[in-house]
Amino acid sequence: MFIKALRVGLGQLIIFIDFITRPRKLRRSAEEQARIAEEAASLALYQFNACPFCVKTRRAMHRLNLPIVLRDAKNDEAHRADLLAGGGKIKVPCLRIEESGESRWMYESNDIIRYLESRFTQA
Repeated sequence: MFIKALRVGLGQLIIFIDFITRPRKLRRSAEEQARIAEEAASLALYQFNACPFCVKTRRAMHRLNLPIVLRDAKNDEAHRADLLAGGGKIKVPCLRIEESGESRWMYESNDIIRYLESRFTQA
């Protein structure tokens, strides 16, 4: 019981620190941001709200100004089942990438951030 309370408390602390230290969003023209939003519509991040690796990934998404759908794989049974069926394991963060009618599932926060930066950072 104590361990669970400690874990919940630490999770809330992580979320609070993320909130007060959130990076500034990348600025783009309205046209460029609309194009980015259209491309990002093919992505979904399966995550747990207080997971430190998920926070790290969401911070990168915020910094890159990416409107990627967040799917709670901890509290939403349908999203959890989708993650298990599509990705093969319940591990977060996991980015679902839809391309040409095919789904690709990417685990590991560093890999996800590297992918997002290479795809969405202005040259």
